[in-house]
Amino acid sequence: MKKAPALSPKPVDLPDPHTQEPSTAVPLKVEDWATVAIMALLAGITFANVLVRYFTDSSFAWTEEFSIFLMILLVMVAGSAAVARDRHIKIEIFLLKGSALRRRRLALFGATMMALLFALMTFLSVRLVWDNYRFGETSPGIGVPQWWYTMWLPILAAGITLRAVGLFVRHWRRRAAE
Repeated sequence: MKKAPALSPKPVDLPDPHTQEPSTAVPLKVEDWATVAIMALLAGITFANVLVRYFTDSSFAWTEEFSIFLMILLVMVAGSAAVARDRHIKIEIFLLKGSALRRRRLALFGATMMALLFALMTFLSVRLVWDNYRFGETSPGIGVPQWWYTMWLPILAAGITLRAVGLFVRHWRRRAAE
């Protein structure tokens, strides 16, 4: 009786995560250290709040609001690093099948769509920050101006836009070098 062939996809030239970092205009260490700092701050305030709650039966009122802000900040900073390293979410069935030209076109298409999405997000979040400032909205937990939190969204969305443009340029040049 004949053995059925394996259905695993053929290997492709995907980047190895253990190879050197991509060459970028702004070093990826910026996002790496920002991620470390945000995680340390998030862990520190959460741990302090747990200790205070355990020993005093009360809590710091500001920690939940600030933790949510830090988590959003963390997602945006880590997203920027993922885009720069070309480690964003991909639909692998399309990536693994087809020729090198098709994979290159899909990579260029993906980078273009990311750049457009985050450029739109930058524009809309600038409007959000302006509205928060103009109408004097305050945060629900501790009453600080809401724009203190939302002003980071357009800054980081613009950073991701630039990282996506850089990814597009790297994919474009990779074909020219071959």
